[in-house]
Amino acid sequence: MTTFHVAVDHLDPGTHDITTTYMGTVDQAHVDRVRAIAALPGSERHVKEAPRHEGAFMVLRDDGDLDVYEPTGPAEHAAPERDALPEAHDETGDLHAGFLGSDSRTLVGAPHGASGPAYIDGVTRFGAQRIGGAMDAPLEPPRAVWHTTESPAGAGYFTSVAAFLVRAGVEPQVIYCPVTDRLGQFGPLNLSARALKNDGTKRTNRTGKVCIQIEVLGRAASPWTKGFDPKTKPNFQRLLTAIRAHDIPDVWPVGAPPATAAAATERPRTTWENKGGHYGHSQIPGQDHWDPGAIDTEIVPGMPRPAGRGTAPDAGSGTYVVKAGDTLTSIAAAHRTTVAVLLSLNALKDADDLSVGQKLKLPTAAPAKPPTPRYEPFPGTASFRAGHRSPLVSALGKRLVELGFGKHYTSGPGPEWTEADRLNVADFQRSRPELAGAADGIPGPKTWAALKIPKL
Repeated sequence: MTTFHVAVDHLDPGTHDITTTYMGTVDQAHVDRVRAIAALPGSERHVKEAPRHEGAFMVLRDDGDLDVYEPTGPAEHAAPERDALPEAHDETGDLHAGFLGSDSRTLVGAPHGASGPAYIDGVTRFGAQRIGGAMDAPLEPPRAVWHTTESPAGAGYFTSVAAFLVRAGVEPQVIYCPVTDRLGQFGPLNLSARALKNDGTKRTNRTGKVCIQIEVLGRAASPWTKGFDPKTKPNFQRLLTAIRAHDIPDVWPVGAPPATAAAATERPRTTWENKGGHYGHSQIPGQDHWDPGAIDTEIVPGMPRPAGRGTAPDAGSGTYVVKAGDTLTSIAAAHRTTVAVLLSLNALKDADDLSVGQKLKLPTAAPAKPPTPRYEPFPGTASFRAGHRSPLVSALGKRLVELGFGKHYTSGPGPEWTEADRLNVADFQRSRPELAGAADGIPGPKTWAALKIPKL
């Protein structure tokens, strides 16, 4: 009969470090009872299978602890990290023997051009904050990805689910409980997470300037936004403020997330690689989940409200009334200014010098002027020969896709000049009367000027 090692993972309420207490071994009959109890209607226990350790499973508990069960048979090496890097790069994932073994992860990666905060004000930090690395495609638009934990919410599940994500090695950057408004982070927002599968050889977690992933406690079949009032959830508002500070637009490029597993079929690779905004786990190439379900896109992310908590000045007054949960950082981000400007304008000595009901002066914005378009200058025809690699080649391909001339791409576009690039350029040239006479697919000054490649 199979026997199992049993341990309990406990998150220290002060440090939020995970400590593991080994409890001994149990037999198959005991495990069967554990699973049966968890399956009872109204049970406060919830079984989660170990994603990369056959036969192992965990039990979420409403008191915040996590029970871990692992077969006692010969230990097999864990499968490679789903976002693993080649040797001698910036991230390693130990292929430790046994599910209850050590979980050593080392990573320090420098963010590339991220514009928003690494951490949300007041967030709970779980673990060593070393889950990811620098983004592979920092010139791609920023995006946010929404998951659901397929677990209960409320009570102590916030910490037991956090322990499960760490134990399973599938951490997002952010975990959020819509019942308690608790918010946690496993790593900085401007580095990658580990909650997505690779799409072939492409590390999906590292797509874009940032790829902020949020695990929300709940189930896809019962969308967590039903009955959810964001006005009463200051931590949810802080989360949205941080997302917007990273220049992630309030759009869903593939549309609203699907309402059923059967409907989760649209995962357009070109859209994912070229469009910033919000995505469901179900909408990303290389994935097989359908979470987060039919969440309300009027709430996630909604639009910045014209008045209220941490969003905009009181109408016509040029001032803002401080609400509960506001910080000077969130107010500055919402009004596209800086903490330093608010401190000076209001004669405040420090950023903590706030009280509910206090009126803050806001900087008067000058009349907006249309931005002057900035385009890349023509780099010369030598940039468009077979095998040449350049960020400009990627930018050219993305612009062709935006204009509807990407049909010859089977993947990408990427930084290396290929025949697919040439054929797409030729299609574009033929569409323009002034260029059709020389539709050889090699960009010259006139073709380049007509494409209007945005400045990198």
